[in-house]
Amino acid sequence: MSYQLLIADDHPLFRDALTMALQTGELADSRIDLASTLDETRQRLSAGDEYDLLLLDLRMPGSEGFFGLVQIRKEFPDVPLVVISGSDDPAIIARTRALGALGFIAKSTSTRDIQAAVTQVLAGDEVWPDGLPDREDDAEMADIAQRIQDLTDQQLRVLQQLQRGRLNKQIAYDLSISEATVKAHVTAIFRKLGVLNRTQAVILANRLAMESDPSLQN
Repeated sequence: MSYQLLIADDHPLFRDALTMALQTGELADSRIDLASTLDETRQRLSAGDEYDLLLLDLRMPGSEGFFGLVQIRKEFPDVPLVVISGSDDPAIIARTRALGALGFIAKSTSTRDIQAAVTQVLAGDEVWPDGLPDREDDAEMADIAQRIQDLTDQQLRVLQQLQRGRLNKQIAYDLSISEATVKAHVTAIFRKLGVLNRTQAVILANRLAMESDPSLQN
């Protein structure tokens, strides 16, 4: 059967190896498109093609930590998505599940197992490694994720700046907007997240490790 797949990863060698792995066996007739940045991924998904599966790296240009996953799930909630990552930390994998991914593939996975995992997801199943917390533990993360997904793109950028401890004046400079606009965004962020101040907003966002996690650097 022919499928339409999108690989979003900024490492050319891994991207090429993954493409080769997916062009054999049952997936040999599939069309595979590539993206190397978050913006390019969004452009591909917006172009009108109906992808059967997106394989998304957690870290690439335009995306830090889980920012890209939050953005993609917000804008394209109907696109089946599997996360690929250099990390196999159970806590990170559980967060991707809470954010709506259908599976997780570590970059160290063998070619044969990658083929099997992708085929399984295309058949309507989910693919997760053993040893993850029960799904009941996803509920709180999913609630936080939903609140964060309600933010606009610019509000998400401001929230990331808040996580870095930036002041309104610094955020305004970094994002090329007025300080008054920053204040308006901060007020909207508090309202949408259901918090009262910057500290609470940052604590909430950090629960999803939206800021870059050292283990996501690969």
